[in-house]
Amino acid sequence: MLLMSVTILSAQMNKSFEIKSFDGNISLNVEVGAKLQWSVQSAGQQIIAPSPISLQLESGEILGNNVKILSSKTEKTDNIIAAVNYKKSKITDQYNQLTLNLKGDFGIIFRIYNEGVAYRFFTTRKGELLVKNEEVNFNFISDYKSFVPYMWDYRDGKIFNSSFEALYKEINISKFASDSLAFLPVLVDVGNNKKVVILEADLEEYPGMYLNINQTHKGFMGVYAPYPLEAKLNGYGGINYIPTKRADYIAKVNGTRDFPWRIIVISNNDKELLNNDMVQKLASASRITDNSWIQPGQVAWDWWNDRNISHVDFKAGMNTPTYKYYIDFASANKIKYIIIDGGWSEGLDLTKIIADINLQEIIDYGRQKGVGVILWASWYAVTQQMDKVFPYYSAMGVKGFKIDFVDRDDQLAVASLYEIAKKAADYHLLVDYHGVFKPTGLQKTYPNVIGFEGVKGLENYKWAIEDQPRYVVSIPFIRMMAGPMDYTPGAMRNSNKSNYRPINSNPMSQGTRCQQLAMYVVFEAPLQMLSDNPTIYMREQECTDFITSVPVTFDETIPLEGKVGEYVALARKNGDTWYAGAMSNWTARDLTLDFSFLGNGDFQAVIFQDGINADRDATDYKKEIIKISRDTKLKIHLAPGGGWAARIEKII
Repeated sequence: MLLMSVTILSAQMNKSFEIKSFDGNISLNVEVGAKLQWSVQSAGQQIIAPSPISLQLESGEILGNNVKILSSKTEKTDNIIAAVNYKKSKITDQYNQLTLNLKGDFGIIFRIYNEGVAYRFFTTRKGELLVKNEEVNFNFISDYKSFVPYMWDYRDGKIFNSSFEALYKEINISKFASDSLAFLPVLVDVGNNKKVVILEADLEEYPGMYLNINQTHKGFMGVYAPYPLEAKLNGYGGINYIPTKRADYIAKVNGTRDFPWRIIVISNNDKELLNNDMVQKLASASRITDNSWIQPGQVAWDWWNDRNISHVDFKAGMNTPTYKYYIDFASANKIKYIIIDGGWSEGLDLTKIIADINLQEIIDYGRQKGVGVILWASWYAVTQQMDKVFPYYSAMGVKGFKIDFVDRDDQLAVASLYEIAKKAADYHLLVDYHGVFKPTGLQKTYPNVIGFEGVKGLENYKWAIEDQPRYVVSIPFIRMMAGPMDYTPGAMRNSNKSNYRPINSNPMSQGTRCQQLAMYVVFEAPLQMLSDNPTIYMREQECTDFITSVPVTFDETIPLEGKVGEYVALARKNGDTWYAGAMSNWTARDLTLDFSFLGNGDFQAVIFQDGINADRDATDYKKEIIKISRDTKLKIHLAPGGGWAARIEKII
């Protein structure tokens, strides 16, 4: 009888829930009892094995142990989200939702989409909570291969301070490094052509999540930067604001709040990852009611090319004539902005402009030419002076700030990005975050944030010899799923594998000219850089004309072909015009592109393709104009490190 009583009691305390996606292919199981656990199947394949999750408070209380259900609720949502400054104008938002209200004034929400699963905790308590840790586990059933970006370039030698830039280590989970952590997104190949990408969304007033291997040795667990108590300037160039003392908890939060979404995206083939909207769907709605002043666009950038303009009668550098020259180039090519990068102000004081820069003259000249000016600033300087410099420079006519060297994602750093975005919006200023963690939806909540780095971009060609062509055909499937990606393409000096060498002042790219052109179609960036110098762009006007014809936001995106780390091809539509781009790693290959996405009628395609000698001279390309239709199956050839790009317009 005692055994029977225990069995009955156990059955009452433990409960499981199953909820499926709209199409029935993804199934979520939630187990509630001694531990709160989740597991996921896709088309009958176990994706996530039972994985415990909880919120652990500084008081010792664990919200997720010995769980008792007060109520449960399921809901179905099927609507359309109007997107702003995105890769499509409308997002289909379909999900089934399970909400569990649990004893202890907390609960959890699960959402099941056709393409993945997300969950978040919420608390409904008074006062303040100190979160010691959030237990997050992604338990896989086998030791799968994964694409892992490790945190490695520690600022001031301290973990949790890095640039969030790394190539992917392609390793089995069990081989995860013992001396580092992975920052998100991370991709796992679970077999049967399925890929799983781990993400987070709606990260506000909370630290970002890293991954470490967990005790199963075939799964990951969440790790977070502890709450900073003290900090000082140090690190790179003495401009990183580095915590010197941290608490024994990760976050100090309001007792009533929603916590960030934990996400897995499940694809049935690689190319599905090129058109996923999960982070955009789960981000908080826009807090800007009037978007009319927010103008995404291309920008002529000075830093990568070291201002190496020529055939002019002035000394190029950080001075007024140089930036008037950049404005002339931008105006002639209908480029919306120029950036004045670091060096225009005296040290970290953004109120003091160097003598060689007449900023008002530059801004006024740009206004006459229809070109806006964006200023570089360090994150620390902005945090100290934004109440003064944002209204001042906005009144002067500055259009925005490129804010650099955040290099942290603890709770205070994350909160700061929201604060800066809000303050910038108050003065109609755009924001481009560099030296920053991946986007998690801030760009939807504050659409004036039109740029995020958090990617190992073109700047690395100035000093590194790493395999960039493999990286650039990996990030569209991984990093770009998180949101905009300021890779800063546009190199006009291009090199094959054997001839490449890093040059700081006159850098070149690995891969072909056409790969650089294709990046303008493939990479999402509402503020898209032209990284080379105006002189060489004018010398290569045919390529420049193509680059500047490509929009930075789109109405529709269509994946065409793709395999992570190997090749990528997609098409995007803006208005009535389509743009298509394809890229390969160092392996030459042929692809067949299906143009059935085109509407009825005939179309003209202006195509840039690798030249016959592009394997020897990476600048070699061929331009041609052909007629195509929705029935066209076009075979294209990509040279090693190659690319292909097209602008497609309907023939009237």
